[in-house]
Amino acid sequence: MKAGIHPEYRKVVFHDTSVDKYFVIGSTLQTDRTIEWEDGKTYPYFTLDVSSESHPYYTGKQRVIHKEGRVANFNRRFGSFNKEDK
Repeated sequence: MKAGIHPEYRKVVFHDTSVDKYFVIGSTLQTDRTIEWEDGKTYPYFTLDVSSESHPYYTGKQRVIHKEGRVANFNRRFGSFNKEDK
């Protein structure tokens, strides 16, 4: 790698404020806020609104709406015309 052009890769503490969960992930994110973690070290700190801990898709609380496909919709609307010809 070319020296001096890449951002610093380091561990960052992310805080999902919607469910009050903290996790440490390696990142190149630049932030001026810091927090002391459970291991006694100080890490950069960044807050999030949504993460995999709170997003409905990952938590299994998402409501799935099944829409019929285009072919099924076509057959529902125009399928009865074929039956009348026979």
